[in-house]
Amino acid sequence: MQVLGMEEKPARRRVVLVPFPAQGHISPLMQLAKTLYLKGFSITVVQTKFNYFSPSDKFTHDFQFVTIPESLPESDFKNLGPIQFLFKLNKECKVSFKDCLGQLVLQQSNEISCVIYDEFMYFAEAAAKECKLPNIIFSTTSVTAFACRSVFDKLYANNVQAPLKETKGQQEELVPEFYPLRYKDFPVSRFASLESIMEVYRNTVDKRTASSVIINTASCLESSSLSFLQQQQLQIPVYPIGPLHMVASAPTSLLEENKSCIEWLNKQKVNSVIYISMGSIALMEINEIMEVASGLAASNQHFLWVIRPGSIPGSEWIESMPEEFSKTVLDRGYIVKWAPQKEVLSHPAVGGFWSHCGWNSTLESIGEGVPMICRPFSGDQKVNARYLECVWKIGIQVEGDLDRGVVERAVKRLMVDEEGDEMRKRAFSLKEQLRASVKSGGSSHNSLEEFVHFIRTL
Repeated sequence: MQVLGMEEKPARRRVVLVPFPAQGHISPLMQLAKTLYLKGFSITVVQTKFNYFSPSDKFTHDFQFVTIPESLPESDFKNLGPIQFLFKLNKECKVSFKDCLGQLVLQQSNEISCVIYDEFMYFAEAAAKECKLPNIIFSTTSVTAFACRSVFDKLYANNVQAPLKETKGQQEELVPEFYPLRYKDFPVSRFASLESIMEVYRNTVDKRTASSVIINTASCLESSSLSFLQQQQLQIPVYPIGPLHMVASAPTSLLEENKSCIEWLNKQKVNSVIYISMGSIALMEINEIMEVASGLAASNQHFLWVIRPGSIPGSEWIESMPEEFSKTVLDRGYIVKWAPQKEVLSHPAVGGFWSHCGWNSTLESIGEGVPMICRPFSGDQKVNARYLECVWKIGIQVEGDLDRGVVERAVKRLMVDEEGDEMRKRAFSLKEQLRASVKSGGSSHNSLEEFVHFIRTL
């Protein structure tokens, strides 16, 4: 067990947090860590060597970083695909985390209050149970996506979910009790079979001995899903304490952020730029990128485009793009490998966000009042995209094959037409509701206070 930086204050009780090794999971967990630190807890973050989060100076005082000793080959993360990697990681870490946690219990001069684990790191529950420590599940997705995962098994058992494997017409059907979600919006993965996904979800939604669940959401966004989950599915307390990036901002990017784009944005007019970023996992083929580039050019809008290294299959970055790509984008666009997203979305020049609709990106966009073009890639992103378009009415979902005409129309609807202005007004209203929810007396603020009181009494 490797340990980094530790300064003890005996008065503080300690919380052990276990993140899943992906950017979209590490960010909210570190925001949660900082939130709990500000509430008077000492923090131990236990991680694997995969996508290792190296703490900055802001995480030294009263933060301890521990590495689980596991022997998975580095290549597994890429070669196995996310779902098979998840199974293997959980199997591999079960025993070593138990040893690791046992050592932490012996070492700590201050008491460990509980173990909080990402729902996809479900191996942590058995170790916490053995060490007689309370354990709490942390979900980094929307509560609606969590609710979908919790009923997956039941739907599948009754074979109601066959439409997920069936014809296009059946995939368009609405799922009973989950309006407005269609079968095709349910959080399946393009990385694995339906059977594998079922097994993952059986593990992630199994509360086992967990004493509560915390979710990075706000009740103003998902009140009906919250009550469904709490009353019908879990029967243990559910604490919606988000958006965590608005509660305790923390530098958590695994990739280096190119801040030069802020200088470029400073030269643009208010609400004139569409920001494009497909997150840390999604891939785009060269022909898709060319269609997006042509559609953006035809829309006559300025754009800031994040093209992540490795996101174009068979290419390091954009070096294999045809020559016309540069000509198409250089006139009105600015391209970076990775951007300081929260800073970009809060910039007055940004009037829209073309996104894969990961939950962090969705919360960050709503939190800045920026409407979205939704192009979900996998998993819970499809749930979020459907909610953005049909429930919150601040998103335009682009489905099916991408061609320049589709891209141009979507961008103009959001950035030029009256429809986009209406969406911006609704997004601004949601932003105000989210800000109110994390302030004193707000629903997320109260939920956090209740959660802190809960773990102090464990």
